[in-house]
Amino acid sequence: MRPTTPSCGMNRRPADRAVPALVVDDDDGVRALLVELLERDGFQVIDADSGERALALIDDFTPRLAVLEVQMPGRSGYDVCIELRRRFRDRIAIIFVSGSRTESFDRVAGLRLGADDYLTKPFDPEELLARVHALVRRTDARQPSKAAEHELTPREIEVLCMLGDGKKPAAIAVELHITPKTVAKHIERITKKLKVNSRSQAIAYAFREGLIG
Repeated sequence: MRPTTPSCGMNRRPADRAVPALVVDDDDGVRALLVELLERDGFQVIDADSGERALALIDDFTPRLAVLEVQMPGRSGYDVCIELRRRFRDRIAIIFVSGSRTESFDRVAGLRLGADDYLTKPFDPEELLARVHALVRRTDARQPSKAAEHELTPREIEVLCMLGDGKKPAAIAVELHITPKTVAKHIERITKKLKVNSRSQAIAYAFREGLIG
């Protein structure tokens, strides 16, 4: 397959205002859809059909967002995520979008490796864009040493740790001898205090900020 080149959508938005994004997926149809969605929303997109190609591209391209398939021939999305974190640290938002790794332990593994969020295929385009924009905003606003500002209660930290271990809310309710409704309230408060939009984002943020380990 021919090397891909930046497809920046400059006719719609000046390049200096566009957010640079990297899309990596070996499925041509899904990759084309992701590129189209992001370009239409104002991102400057460069795409790759393999982990090796993606890692070569970032020698000359600094993305602020990466959308990665997990399972690909050769270098996996996990490999790309690890290298992106090593190079760019917290300056990049990373989201996995996977069609084969769809179990809860797959999502936990991706978040532990440094991703900010995890979606399974097939995905809703509007949900993807909403999550992407939330991640980019949070990445832009992220400041070091914020843990003391979160004001999580001991019970909320306990629930967050159990979520980080891959436990579902129903199992947490049983283990903590509380109702599922109470667990849901704790999760709602956690996401609000961490200023994220979903449970998976809360887990990712907690791992990244050292709130849980």
